[in-house]
Amino acid sequence: MNDSFSLADALRHPVADKRIEILRLIDVVGSISQAARQAGISYKAAWQAIDTLTNLAGVALVEKSVGGAGGGGAKLTTAGKRLLEMAMHLEKKRMQLMEEFQQQDEKTYGSGLPLLGVQTSMRNQLPCFVRSIEMTGPITQVLLELRDRSVLSARITSTSAELLGLKPGLPVIALCKAVGVNVSRDMARFEVPSSNLLSGVVCRIAAGDEEDELCIELDSGLQLVGFAPSGEKIELQERVYALVDESTVVVALFP
Repeated sequence: MNDSFSLADALRHPVADKRIEILRLIDVVGSISQAARQAGISYKAAWQAIDTLTNLAGVALVEKSVGGAGGGGAKLTTAGKRLLEMAMHLEKKRMQLMEEFQQQDEKTYGSGLPLLGVQTSMRNQLPCFVRSIEMTGPITQVLLELRDRSVLSARITSTSAELLGLKPGLPVIALCKAVGVNVSRDMARFEVPSSNLLSGVVCRIAAGDEEDELCIELDSGLQLVGFAPSGEKIELQERVYALVDESTVVVALFP
């Protein structure tokens, strides 16, 4: 494993996700398959959780034994137990801080302010709700509803959908690269889909030689960054349409 990684690197995401839950259950029941059943996910998804955490930590977290009348089992390594201990302490502190800040914000602003999550290169981070989920083999299509009831579609692996625990009504964040958003004043330029075509007004422009970077205030009130050919000469306050490539949409949970 790479020595530049540390156990702390595996905890840069909220510890409420299924990955830490799988570690906890393995420690309790001594079996990956049983841990998966109790967590309500597939055996494959459980292994993905272990592999992801192992990659982030840079050290083995689970030891698997094979054979025997019971079919073998699994247990946490010393590093795995330490990671689990760290996760539980972090979660306790996180909940205490969240409760404290929410109470302060409710007194000051009348409601709690959003807490910051993981840093990412993706410019677009849109709060929304899961409208529906359709699993087709290894791929799941997730329909996400924004504040104005406009819809974004995301295609993710069914394993990822399991680990996130996606279900209708769940609040999530849709992440999308700006380069995955094509903008035009002419809706006819796009083959109009049933989802992922959003509309709004241009609020900022960064001109380029071949493409202009546009910040759009959507009808939902959210901000979306995308690109349009410079030749279109789109102007500030002009109404435009933005087509979001569904293959670039990532679904994330709130911290």
